[in-house]
Amino acid sequence: MGADSHTCTLGALGAFATGVGATDMAAIWASGATWFRVPETIAVNLTGRLGGPAEPKDVALACVARLGMEGATYRALEFVGDGASGISMDGRLTLCNMAVETGAKTGIFYADAVTVRHLAGHGVAASPQAVEEPRYEREIAIDLSGIVPLVAVPHRVDTVREAEDVAGTPIDQVFVGTCTNGRYEDLARLARIVRGRKVAVRTLVVPASRAVLARAIATGVLADIVDAGCMVAPPGCGPCLGAHEGVMGEGEVCLSTANRNFKNRMGVGAEIYLSSVATAAVSALAGEIAVPEVA
Repeated sequence: MGADSHTCTLGALGAFATGVGATDMAAIWASGATWFRVPETIAVNLTGRLGGPAEPKDVALACVARLGMEGATYRALEFVGDGASGISMDGRLTLCNMAVETGAKTGIFYADAVTVRHLAGHGVAASPQAVEEPRYEREIAIDLSGIVPLVAVPHRVDTVREAEDVAGTPIDQVFVGTCTNGRYEDLARLARIVRGRKVAVRTLVVPASRAVLARAIATGVLADIVDAGCMVAPPGCGPCLGAHEGVMGEGEVCLSTANRNFKNRMGVGAEIYLSSVATAAVSALAGEIAVPEVA
């Protein structure tokens, strides 16, 4: 349990993780218990492998577009299929993070070899979970090989277009980070694309944690990002919730790797487009929404 709607991110580790309100959390602290109705499950059957410029954020946007923002209310999204094993842990965290944007109670992957390796790297011993006989309410299929760079346009997460359809849209700011795309894999992807070049618009990078920041410093990833003209803020939410560190002005347009693009969320009168890190990176260099050639 967590007092944040994106607690569901941790479903990537094979755990049931969900967000609750402050009052519920206080009751949990006081009593040590809580109550949930067991959610029905929607299978998200992933097949094939991602290719070209597509990345897990594009899969997440495709999933939200398919289900809609209320299409999985109080359901669990279970990411299964032969394509699931090819998604990295950082990618799984992104997919589970955005499960709540469909109204879902949680998003979850079975713990497998990817999970075991990730946890071992943090000093935690684990074993793969046995796949149980499923009982799904329904199933949607996503062919990863057919995923292309996508962009959610203002002001709904499920209003999704192919990046090439909105290419050329002028932007004032690019934001890379948050609990959706602020992990090391994301920062490394950004660094690969901007290395040796200069961004054309205000570009803010907010690592998801101190551990991510420390690794990015140690490997030179952060230096590449800073040398390209990006501004780096302390780990956290940044301007995602419209409180600090990059809040937009009226009439400004931001291309963000965060999870929500609701009206006025990042500043009164500002517009938010949502994309993958690769799309955000090439757009920062171009000064307008652009389509990446590689992820």
